[in-house]
Amino acid sequence: MKILEGLYYTRDHEWVRLEGNRAYIGITDFAQLGLGDVVYAELPEAGSELKAGDAFGVVESVKAASDVYTPVSGQVADVNGVVADTPEILNSDPYGSWMICVELSNPSELDGLMGPEAYNDWCLQEG
Repeated sequence: MKILEGLYYTRDHEWVRLEGNRAYIGITDFAQLGLGDVVYAELPEAGSELKAGDAFGVVESVKAASDVYTPVSGQVADVNGVVADTPEILNSDPYGSWMICVELSNPSELDGLMGPEAYNDWCLQEG
């Protein structure tokens, strides 16, 4: 299982990469390993308003379907069409395959997320 430095993590196994006031959000390696072979990803429309904790999409695998939650509030600035068209990329490159980009409305929400070490500890507890 890979956990990258420089990202924020949630207890629901989403990651956040901050670039200026934009947050790129995807699912972690731990999440994709648990899901198995991803066959479908449903993503929101650009322009959608999200609040931290809202489900923004669904990832389906041959084993299960799972909601994906936004850890931060804001407007969806961009949606990764590659993930929608070829969802299996979430298995091969979970950290390179962001799902949505959110223009942050409350950057302080990042303070409630985990760094790599805390996320690793969380995964070990769940494992």
